Amino acid sequence: MTEEIPAPREVLLVAHTGGDDKLSSAAAAAQQLADGGLTVRVMSTGDPAPVARHEILGRFPRYGHTPDAARGVDLVLVLGGDGTFLRAADIAHAQDVPVLGVNMGHIGFLAEWEGEDLQAAIDRVITGDYRVENRMTLSVTVRDAQGRVLGTGWALNECSVENLNRQGVLDAVLEVDQRPVGSFGCDGVLVSTPTGSTAYAFSAGGPVLWPELESILVVPSNAHTLFSRPLVVSPDSMVAVETNPMTSPATAVMDGFRQIHMPPGSRVEVRRGPQDVRWVRLDSEPFADRMVKKFRLPITGWRGPRR
Repeated sequence: MTEEIPAPREVLLVAHTGGDDKLSSAAAAAQQLADGGLTVRVMSTGDPAPVARHEILGRFPRYGHTPDAARGVDLVLVLGGDGTFLRAADIAHAQDVPVLGVNMGHIGFLAEWEGEDLQAAIDRVITGDYRVENRMTLSVTVRDAQGRVLGTGWALNECSVENLNRQGVLDAVLEVDQRPVGSFGCDGVLVSTPTGSTAYAFSAGGPVLWPELESILVVPSNAHTLFSRPLVVSPDSMVAVETNPMTSPATAVMDGFRQIHMPPGSRVEVRRGPQDVRWVRLDSEPFADRMVKKFRLPITGWRGPRR
């Protein structure tokens, strides 16, 4: 679903500040936003000291990684790679505000725009010339062997159940809709959204899912079994991974940085999240074109449909 929204009045600028060039880009963005009449606040993903000392960035209110950082803003603007975007999405999701990514890293698959056109992207933000799509999320619950809740969380990309003992395998049972579908030793199991299908799940051998598709992707990681193919299940399904009480401890990692410890015999339950991430779009580029560009896929010889 796409929504049209008015031009923002206040923006949270989230910047990866691990270098002078990134600081300069963040400063230019903040100044351009302010010159365009927007109120700006700044959040850094690393050491806050360089931002505080900067002659431009230091003038703006500064926030740490807390839900209050995006409270009351109209948009979260992210300058960085996918890791920076996921941390910023955590803040935007907490306040249900739109998030826009501008790639300042390498692949930057989650970014909507490239850093060399940063000024044009900010012009679009100032005038409100963009639209917002909803991207589905995952809701995660970890329970112990007695069914008691050990922790809850959410993910935009994936929940990764990972073995903590690298000298052995994790004995796991995979369940879909309260029915077992397989048991195996493995390094872990990935449960992903379509948005996350191009991330960790892709590296583990999973398929690429178009973001318009509403579904849940399940990818065993290095499973010791003849049947360890990825599964694509209904967005209304519940996917669960149970670990053997005699196996090693594990951890449920959401989007690469939120973690819940899983002692032996615990269980992680993954469902569609009740709240989507509001994803800012600046263009109508087809997903196939984005995938070819980001992964540098060879398309030599393509002629297109005959007319």
